[in-house]
Amino acid sequence: MVNNGEQRLFEEPDSLVETYAQQFYAQIKAKQRLDIPVNKNTKDEQSDWQYVDINTMKNKDVKEIGAEWMCMQAAKQLNIPAFLENCGWQSSQINLALTHIISRAVYPASELKTTSWIHENSAVCELTNLNAESITKDNLYKISHDLYRLKDTMEQHLSKRTNDLFDLQDRIILYDLTNTYFEGKKKHSKIAKYGRSKEKRNDAKIVVLAVVVNIEGFLKYSSIFEGNMSDSKSLLHIIEKLRLQTTNTKSKAIVVMDAGIGIDANCKLLKENGYEYVCVSRSRPKDYKIEVGEKTITITDKKEQPIELTKVIVENSTDYYLHVKSHAKQLKEKGMNGRFAQRFETGLQQIEASLGKKGGVKQLEKVWERIGRLKEKYPSIHKHFHIEVTDNKKGQATNIRWSVNHDQEINAESGIYFLRTSLAQTDKDTLWAIYNTIREIEYTFRVLKTDLDLRPIYHKNDDATKAHLNLGLLAYWLVSTIRYQLKHKDIKFEWSEIVRVMNTQKCVTTLVTNQYEDIINVKRCSEPITKVQQIYNALNFKYAPFVKKKSVVLKLELEKIDKPILQRIMDG
Repeated sequence: MVNNGEQRLFEEPDSLVETYAQQFYAQIKAKQRLDIPVNKNTKDEQSDWQYVDINTMKNKDVKEIGAEWMCMQAAKQLNIPAFLENCGWQSSQINLALTHIISRAVYPASELKTTSWIHENSAVCELTNLNAESITKDNLYKISHDLYRLKDTMEQHLSKRTNDLFDLQDRIILYDLTNTYFEGKKKHSKIAKYGRSKEKRNDAKIVVLAVVVNIEGFLKYSSIFEGNMSDSKSLLHIIEKLRLQTTNTKSKAIVVMDAGIGIDANCKLLKENGYEYVCVSRSRPKDYKIEVGEKTITITDKKEQPIELTKVIVENSTDYYLHVKSHAKQLKEKGMNGRFAQRFETGLQQIEASLGKKGGVKQLEKVWERIGRLKEKYPSIHKHFHIEVTDNKKGQATNIRWSVNHDQEINAESGIYFLRTSLAQTDKDTLWAIYNTIREIEYTFRVLKTDLDLRPIYHKNDDATKAHLNLGLLAYWLVSTIRYQLKHKDIKFEWSEIVRVMNTQKCVTTLVTNQYEDIINVKRCSEPITKVQQIYNALNFKYAPFVKKKSVVLKLELEKIDKPILQRIMDG
C-alpha cells in the first residue's frame, strides 16, 4: 500500500487476509505510526517531492530546543549517561535524570512548574527519548533523591572528567560558604537553623552550603551544613576533602579564602595539613612595618583603577602580609562612612529627643542601653564619637552631648586592607593575581543562587532540601562546562543571556495535505541564528539533534466487509 499506492496485496486476493491487512493498516493510520521511506527510484535519493495543498499547511507543537540541545551535548561531554549506566541505572532512569538536570539548567523552577514547562514549552523530551506526558512532579522528585544518593561518587567522576577533558591541574582552589533561606517554619528540620543570613532574611531559617572550586570555575567538592554553622568552623569538617582526587600531582593546592574563613585557627589548620593559603586578613595588623628598601608597586584592576601593593612585616607572625590600598574602594568606603555617621548621629538625636517627651525613655540605664544598641548597629563608626550623658542624680538622664572626630580620622583607613599568605617567596603582583581568583567563586554563588534558583527553599523535609541543592549543583556542572569553553573563544555572556539566545532555536511540527489527501507530518528544528551558530561553533557542538522526522497518514477507504467474515475476525 505504501510503496505501490495500491490497497490490494495479491493479484488474486484472499478475502480474509485482505480484511486483516486493511484492519491493521487502519489502526496504524489512526495512531500515525506510518513512516514513508525515501523513494529509491528517483535520481536524487535525498529528494522527497510532494504535490501539496499549501492552504492546508499548519504548524503545531512549537517548542524551545536550542538551550536544551546545548546542555544535552555538555552532559554527554561530561559522560553523565555513561556514569549512571555504570551505576546500574536503567535507560528510563538515566533519561529522566538528564531531563531533570537539563531542565534545572535552562528553566530553574519547582518540580510542579518544571512539569508544566516540559509539557508546554520545551522539547527536552525529544532529546531524552521520553514521552513528555509521562513526566510528573512526583517522578521528578524521586529522580532528584536518587541523584543525591550518588552525590559523592558523581562529584568525583565530574571533577576527574573536567580535569581530563580540559587538561586542568588544580594548583589553586577556592573555598567559601554561602547560605540560603527557607520559606516555611521548618519545625522538624535538623539542618534548618537561625543564623546570619547573607540575604538579610533574619526572620527565616537557613542552611549553609560550602563549596570548593578551582580557578576555572569547576566544582571540586560541596557539603551542606546546619544554618548556624559559622564560616570559620566549617573548614575543620572539610579539610580532608581538600586533597584533590582529580590529578596525579603530589603537591597540594593553594587554598584561597575570604576574610570570613581566614582566621588564625584556620590558617594554622591548613598549614598543619601541608596546604599553602591566601586570604584577606580578618583583623588589621597593629604592629607592622615596611621592610627597608621595599618599594610600593601600582597596578590597575579591570576597570583601570589604581591599586597600590606594599609588602609589610608583621611582628610575631611568620606569614607574608601585603598592604593593599585601592582608590576605588577608598571612595566607596568614604561614602559609606559618611552615610553611617549621619545615621548614627540621627539615632543619637532621637534618643536625646525622647528625654523631653512624655512617656519617653529617661531612665539612665535604659538610655545607655539604647546607645549600646546603636553602637552595635554601626561598629565601624561609633568609635569616632565621644558621647556624654548627664543625669539628675535620681537615675534619670537629662541631656546627651556628643562630638565627632574629623572626617580625616574617620576615613584614615578607608580603602586599605591586608592580604595574608604562607607563600613567602611569591612576588606582589603574582600574589595579587592569586587572590583575585576568589572572584570565580563569587560568580559561582551568583549563578547558583540566581540563575539556578537555589534560593529560597520551599521543601519541607531535609532529604528534599539536600536533593534540591544537589540538583542545582549538577546543573551548575553543565553551566561551568559550557561557560569555560565559551570564555576561551571570547564569548562572555551571562548564563541567562546564553539561554535566551539559544532558545531562539525551536522545534516545529508542520502538517500539510498532498494531492491524495494524505497528511504529511514533518518535525524539524529551526535554523540557528548567527549568535546561536557562533555558540555552537565555539563549543564544537552539532547544530541540531535531528534533521527531520517525517510520517504520513494515508487516506484509506476500507471496502465493505461481509458480515460473516467480520464475525470470524471478531471471534479470532
